[in-house]
Amino acid sequence: MPSVSRFMEQNFKHFNARETLDAARAYRRLVDEGGKMLLAMAGAMSTGELGISLAEMVRQGKVHAVSCTAANLEEDLFNLFSRNSYKPLPHYRDLTPEREVALRESGFNRVTDSAIPTTVMREVENLLYEMWADAAERGESRFPWQYVYDFLDLPQVTRYFDVPPEHSWVLAAKEAGLPIYTPGWGDSSLGNVFTARVMQGRIQGHAAVKPDTEMMQHLAHWYERQAESGTPVGFFQIGGGIAGDFAVCVVPMLIQDLHRQVPYWAYFAQIGDSTTSYGSYSGAVPNEKITWGKLDVHTPRFMINSDASIVAPLIFGYVLGW
Repeated sequence: MPSVSRFMEQNFKHFNARETLDAARAYRRLVDEGGKMLLAMAGAMSTGELGISLAEMVRQGKVHAVSCTAANLEEDLFNLFSRNSYKPLPHYRDLTPEREVALRESGFNRVTDSAIPTTVMREVENLLYEMWADAAERGESRFPWQYVYDFLDLPQVTRYFDVPPEHSWVLAAKEAGLPIYTPGWGDSSLGNVFTARVMQGRIQGHAAVKPDTEMMQHLAHWYERQAESGTPVGFFQIGGGIAGDFAVCVVPMLIQDLHRQVPYWAYFAQIGDSTTSYGSYSGAVPNEKITWGKLDVHTPRFMINSDASIVAPLIFGYVLGW
């Protein structure tokens, strides 16, 4: 047995460790038996360099669709282009408001223990702006991930790469042809820039980027194709928020609102540090999703209360047979 898998089998006996191992076993069983997995990802996982292991999951056919915050989509690009220009902040808990101001004035945006240079955001923005403006002028409309995939096909882009391209999960997703759903795209640096350019009149309207409702329709068609082929689909969620809530709702939407006969999600696992609270979606236990028509009583379901930057690579390593 490979080292990561052996370590987990020998040591993960109780509490969140056992839940992690059980989730990893069920994940591997689902994909080994021909099932597919949708990954929902919130938080700052791209800046946390989860792409090192996630990209390999995509390449090995262990992830088949992604729903993530728009920040995770763009921050994988920022990481790919400018990681060596990031400012590491190992003692970020000790930062004073004055030091935060100093970071801002020197052109850095902090994400926990890393500060992203504003310059890389502008580099990406300038190239995407031309695509947005051209599409708007032509009356075309595309999803955010489609613009990013076209962006990565530009011949001059590879010269900007600052880390090994195999560490980019977005690049791996592009090469595999995966859809990347980004509900709430306006809640991102690039979404802010797009809005500003429309307000300035430099982009002819908002229609160049397809809305969330059209994104939900695309996801519904994707899910129905899997159902028609008899392929079970699991749901692996990192963090909470819109990335998970948007995608997981496609099943009850199909069943309750369209009256289609599709199966429930075939697997559910969530890694998060939010505990069950008053009305908390992020901390809601998986059983609550049964009442909403997302999971069934027999759906394998796991809730891991831990740090995703530690747990997710371990699960990925187990699924990959490391």
